[in-house]
Amino acid sequence: MAESNLNYHALSDANNMIKLRAIMKTLPSFLKEFFLGIKDTTSTRTRLAYAYDLRIFFEFLHENNAYVSKFEINSIPISVLDMIKPIDITEYMDFLSYYIKDGEEITNDERGKQRKLASLRSMYNYYYRIEAIEKNPAALVTMPKLHKKEIIRLDTDEVARLLDNVDDGESLTAKQQEFHKKTRVRDLALMTLLLGTGIRVSECVGLDINDVDFRNNGIKIKRKGGYEAIVYFGREVEEALKEYLEERHHIIAQSGHENALFLSLQNKRLSVRSVEKLVKKYASTVTSLKKITPHKLRSTYGTSLYRETGDIYLVADVLGHKDVNTTKKHYAAQDDDRRRKAANIVKLREV
Repeated sequence: MAESNLNYHALSDANNMIKLRAIMKTLPSFLKEFFLGIKDTTSTRTRLAYAYDLRIFFEFLHENNAYVSKFEINSIPISVLDMIKPIDITEYMDFLSYYIKDGEEITNDERGKQRKLASLRSMYNYYYRIEAIEKNPAALVTMPKLHKKEIIRLDTDEVARLLDNVDDGESLTAKQQEFHKKTRVRDLALMTLLLGTGIRVSECVGLDINDVDFRNNGIKIKRKGGYEAIVYFGREVEEALKEYLEERHHIIAQSGHENALFLSLQNKRLSVRSVEKLVKKYASTVTSLKKITPHKLRSTYGTSLYRETGDIYLVADVLGHKDVNTTKKHYAAQDDDRRRKAANIVKLREV
């Protein structure tokens, strides 16, 4: 497969499909029909995640169920699904809390368990719907309750200091400053873009040069789910991007990466992992108490936008949330602050 023939998103999909085919060889053969059946309604990333989760489930059955242990995992018949009771799945969920695999200790919090139960439910729902099985025990197991997590974000002064540190590099170590001399303009453009638009890190690294439109101050991104969207940016983002593009146009990219907006020092498209490390490096110069990731920069933008507008639907639209309830879960807690302030705004009598 020639890398130059595929854009970033197509290449990611291709790599996911290759990984999925490899994992399929370690799963019961009947699951091939399931993955083909959900192909048109799920992304390659979702199917790959399902495959990883289902492999853990069938490995658990193989080790803990006397009947299933008689088969090789890839030979487990679909009839086994009708033998599974809700208590078996509950025991599996408990197992996920802590287990050891290949000498490594593995734990799952309620979010990890929720995702794995969702994978099981998807599989069972599919075969139950096409009447390949008679029972659906996964539907009878209660989804783990998620505890509300505090939104970690940068305060306004922390955002300013962060961008100052990206710009001047004075808070970096001597070794980091050597790299900073080569990447300052790129890093400032990237960090300003993340903080000024709230786009996901995958959307950021997937940007091509021609996705940037200065006539309308917008960028064309590919959202989760595969649809395209235009996200608009302000003056600070515009200035940072223009300065970087002046530099970028003089860089000869590696074959297959000619169109990429953000390049590494090897002149290849920046990876998600590289951006995560970059954000961590600069964020550590601002705060040691908050674990700042690219997603936390997204939360910072969403919080600022909601505070300024009070429009949860606008925040949902700009962040690309398909369901406004997702946005509410993350940002509506700030309504309490707004209501508390409202209590002191109206004066009944002059003091």
